Amino acid sequence: MNYSKYRFPTDRSRSLSDFSTSDKNGYGDSDSAEEMLQQSVERLSKIQNVLYAQDKFSVLIIFQAMDAAGKDSTIKHVMSGINPQGCNVTSFKAPSAEELDHAYLWRCMKATPAKGDIGIFNRSYYEEVLVTRVHLEILASQKLPVDYSKQTPDESFWLQRYGDINNFEHYLSNNGTLVLKFFLHVSKEEQKKRFLKRIEDPEKNWKFSDRDVVERRHWKEYQEAYEQAFFHTSTASAPWYIIPADRKWVMQLLVSQIIVDRLESLGVEYPQLTANQRENIEKSKNMLLGES
Repeated sequence: MNYSKYRFPTDRSRSLSDFSTSDKNGYGDSDSAEEMLQQSVERLSKIQNVLYAQDKFSVLIIFQAMDAAGKDSTIKHVMSGINPQGCNVTSFKAPSAEELDHAYLWRCMKATPAKGDIGIFNRSYYEEVLVTRVHLEILASQKLPVDYSKQTPDESFWLQRYGDINNFEHYLSNNGTLVLKFFLHVSKEEQKKRFLKRIEDPEKNWKFSDRDVVERRHWKEYQEAYEQAFFHTSTASAPWYIIPADRKWVMQLLVSQIIVDRLESLGVEYPQLTANQRENIEKSKNMLLGES
């Protein structure tokens, strides 16, 4: 299936508003989608086994979204068949004192996946050009060479950060890491419905924070920050996929199929044994069969 319509173009020929939050991608209904999702989960599980055995490539999957878009549920459902030994999920919150004593990519670099593994970032270093761009006061605490408590960063500052991110992702790609970046694109109306559901359902109260509503007031600024990030960091080797998120079943299926297709394009395969290794295996077999 062709997923090019969900890729943010490298030539900036489309804006974020051009992408639908409710597109169904031709999927029928949630029941049929559930069966298709299970098929994708099974395919992903098989590919992971080969990826781990080959020990040559790694995969970094990045999820970014507005609050309540469905990052956690997507990770839960799409990665349900993955062997936990070969997968690690990292959620990036506000940086610690130790992390603030390092450059902002440091904590993310430490969490990148090893060869043969799949790493998932629930939010990522992109927060440094998203929430930080919306809330400029954050820069004052980052111990930067310029004191941003006294001046406002100009556009060259953000272009520098976009460049750092692109260089980082190119470095990962050049060293065998497939970088997959998903923006779960939820509408403001759907976000409101999900917030109200969290408030009204006692079992979901724990998911709600009053800060969610405060951040919602910055919806326009966040959309602009995301669009600028996509303009500058959707590259040929690490494109952004803008996934419609108003229907969770569409979102989860679409993400799963893109991951599987991109992984299959790597051409991973089980390691080929040498003649000596095959000979040793045959000897071991004969020894086992010869036991009394």
